[in-house]
Amino acid sequence: MNPRGKVDLLDPLTSCSDEELLVSFRRGQREAFGVLVRRYQGELYGYLCRYLGDRTLAEDVFQNTFLQVFTKIGQYEQGRPVRPWLYTIATHQAIDALRRVGRNQALSLEQGREDGSGEELSHLFDLVESRHAGPIDQAQGEERRQRVRASVDRLPDFLKQVVILAYYQGLKYKDIADIMGIPVGTVKSRLHAALMRLQEAWSEVSALREP
Repeated sequence: MNPRGKVDLLDPLTSCSDEELLVSFRRGQREAFGVLVRRYQGELYGYLCRYLGDRTLAEDVFQNTFLQVFTKIGQYEQGRPVRPWLYTIATHQAIDALRRVGRNQALSLEQGREDGSGEELSHLFDLVESRHAGPIDQAQGEERRQRVRASVDRLPDFLKQVVILAYYQGLKYKDIADIMGIPVGTVKSRLHAALMRLQEAWSEVSALREP
């Protein structure tokens, strides 16, 4: 209920799960679609920005993703987890966008974190975040984060996406496997390979910086 005493018709929707929102939308409740878009606006757009490296292109892909959801809502299987489904659509749209602008894309969705983040992600977390830092440490921590982000950007696409989905987006291994169309074991092996490359890149840069 709003301050004027009128019932806000969107209140029940904002407390719905993603799956309930899509069911409501399928039944003709258009407001449910808007709630879902707003719910994922920051998270999914952020993922697309990291994956595409272009904010304008990411905005276009974000809009195209939800256009696909809107026009193909009849294909949604009731009870299917919405979050990995949205990421799958967004990833396909991102790949199509990269092809249209003429950028090579090595990733194939057809080729072949659990509830905790795991030791590998914890190690990467240690590299990019500094706790209880003073002003100098904070500046150095930001420099480290920039260096790690630059290293992630240089990874092959099939490795970069796993890092983005697992570390930056916090998705579970199973969700990442569903999004990429690969086994959970492949997700883990790609994440391990990516982090090994990041560690190598980090060591090389650190060695160059030493007097």
